[in-house]
Amino acid sequence: METKLKSKIKASGLKQSFIAENAKISKSALSLIVNGKSLPTLTAAIRIARVLDETVENLWGDLVE
Repeated sequence: METKLKSKIKASGLKQSFIAENAKISKSALSLIVNGKSLPTLTAAIRIARVLDETVENLWGDLVE
């Protein structure tokens, strides 16, 4: 199943390596997050969202119910 983050990354056309570098997290950490195998820290989530010009709520809000 594709995560919302994965679909947003595809739609943005950005490479995961670019997102990881600009979010100041490792490529492997981003890969785990994108594939739904790990949840980001709040800081990492905010940084990822900023790189994608999204909100944390839009990317992960469905997990908080």
